This record gives sequence, structure tokens and C-alpha cells, in this order.
Amino acid sequence: MTDVTHEFDHAAVLERCARGEHDALHQLYQQEGGALLGVVFRIVKDRGMAEDIVHDACLNIWQRAASFDPAKGSARTWIFSVARHLALNAIRYRDREINVDHSDPAQFEHDETFQHALRIEEAFDWQTGQRMDTCLQALETERRNCILHAYVDGLSHAEIAEHTGAPLGTVKAWIKRSLQRLRECMA
Repeated sequence: MTDVTHEFDHAAVLERCARGEHDALHQLYQQEGGALLGVVFRIVKDRGMAEDIVHDACLNIWQRAASFDPAKGSARTWIFSVARHLALNAIRYRDREINVDHSDPAQFEHDETFQHALRIEEAFDWQTGQRMDTCLQALETERRNCILHAYVDGLSHAEIAEHTGAPLGTVKAWIKRSLQRLRECMA
């Protein structure tokens, strides 16, 4: 008895997704959905959140399938990296989340975090914010975008490099030099 194993062609399925073939995404989910869920669950440790992330990953894969470049790696690796990045981002955002009981507003009077935030807001100089905008606008577009991705979106240097298509070393240099220019501009 011979065991005939059908090799799943991830790259071909991504090409079909890029062309808008809905059944390709369905086939991909049937083939890899369980494995994607397992990888994501190991990261987030919450079944409901993992299912949501796999759903978002499938949508992301569908929308970005045309951006897959076989020269940079295998299609399966790309698919799993999309899910993994979404899971890691979810963990980052979940860790930043603060749960507040809104039923007792008096609790805020004694909450150190809330009081600290108020002191920061009171101390913030809105003119400094306007100067920052002016200094950011003076940067070249790619460099400004790298700074914003790093400090507003919370992306790592590697994620910025992937997002912009620039080499990792270039992204690091742009951010370092741009921060120096911002310091000089703000002084």
C-alpha cells in the first residue's frame, strides 16, 4: 500500500488570494487554521483572543497576499509570521490596557496612576507639542514615518523594516539620526 501525500502549495494559494479567489483563503484556513490557532494560543494564552487573532490574520493574509515575496522566504513562513506578529501586538496592547471601575469616580482621587497622569497633563506645554510637530515636519518623509511607527505605533525596528521595505540597518540609522535632529530642533 502506497501512501500518497498531497503537498499543499502555500505559494500558489497566496497567488490565488492575491487574485481575489475566495476559495483559496478557505483552502488555506482548512490546511493551516489549526496550526495557526496553536501558535497564536501559545503566545496569547487565551483561546477566544487566539481565535480572533487567527481570524484577523486570515483577513490580513487575504489583503496582503500580493505583497508576499518568495525570494524572502517560504509562503508558509510568511503566513505564520503574519499571525505571530498580530499575536505579539495583541499582547503588547493587552499589557498596556488598564481596567477601571467607572461606578465609583471617587476612586480616582486616591489612585496614584491617575494622579500622576493629571500632573503630567498639567505640566505639558502645548507649545512644545507644536514645536515637535514643526520639527517632525522638517524630517524627510521616510525618516519621519520611521519615528512615528516606532514611538506612536509601538513597532520594533524589525517591524518597521518589514513595513517600509527598507533594510533593518537603514531603519536603525534613520531613527538614530532623526532622534538627534529632533533633539537639536527642540533645543
